[in-house]
Amino acid sequence: MDSTNNKSIIRSISILLCLFSPIAGQSVVPAKQDGFWYGGKTAAAAEAEKVLIEAFFDPVCPDSRDSWPPLKKALHHYGGTVTLVLHTFPLPYHDNAFATSRALHIVNTLNASATYDLLEAFFEEQEKFYGKATFNMSKAGVVDHIVEFTANEIGKSYLSAIKSGFTNTKTDHSTRVSFKYGCLRGVYGTPYFFVNGFPLPDAGSALDYKGWRKVLDSLVTKQDPLHSL
Repeated sequence: MDSTNNKSIIRSISILLCLFSPIAGQSVVPAKQDGFWYGGKTAAAAEAEKVLIEAFFDPVCPDSRDSWPPLKKALHHYGGTVTLVLHTFPLPYHDNAFATSRALHIVNTLNASATYDLLEAFFEEQEKFYGKATFNMSKAGVVDHIVEFTANEIGKSYLSAIKSGFTNTKTDHSTRVSFKYGCLRGVYGTPYFFVNGFPLPDAGSALDYKGWRKVLDSLVTKQDPLHSL
């Protein structure tokens, strides 16, 4: 986001979308915890880690794209002492944010090890999914475009399953639940980060590698005095 005023506007929009969402007035508890665990970890395995980062990303958000490389570098630096779970948060003013987020949920059910590969592919070629690239496309045309792109990234053998995923109400529901979960956590823009349950400042802006080191060094050291910097 570019200004405090814009952030306030988006926060208000997100809250309203949650309030008037079809699932907002229901006590819907997901069958499993939301999110994509980085590095093939599971929620149970992550409990043993020292520090938990929760990231809310929009696949077609430039700031989400810019925030991923330094976060990934930090995760590799700290190894098993820091873990990440990522939630999709499709912003309403980003073209095709919901459809690309839904593709991630579909792939996560087909081959969880490919979820982050697809996310990185969306980041690398974001310009294919908004603005002039899709302006004259129908909704069905955009979905076909995303299905083909996704299959090219994770394997042509998944083409039929990916296409079917876009007609499966469960993947639509999962993507909506992720958005609602972000709203309930107070998320109003992307990227948005929580560390051990607490939100980081400057939501909606990319955090560089030095910024992550500043946040995480002291936490890792408190947990593990022998951790090498």
